Amino acid sequence: MRSFYQYMMRYRGAQKITNENRLAEWMFHDHDFPKHSNSYDEISRYLEWNIPFTEAVQVFDQLWDEYQEDVK
Repeated sequence: MRSFYQYMMRYRGAQKITNENRLAEWMFHDHDFPKHSNSYDEISRYLEWNIPFTEAVQVFDQLWDEYQEDVK
């Protein structure tokens, strides 16, 4: 099973800047992000403590649902 971080890397490098792209870029550059985690709670807590932009937690929740569907 691939991690949420690996799933998010599909959003990097987009020409149009979106919140999904911003979150993926931030995750890539944040060396402390839990890159191997598949735990909603662990990643959610990390984002809440280290929020990169105002909408990040909402974007994460949306993408987490998509990630769960993708890894089934």
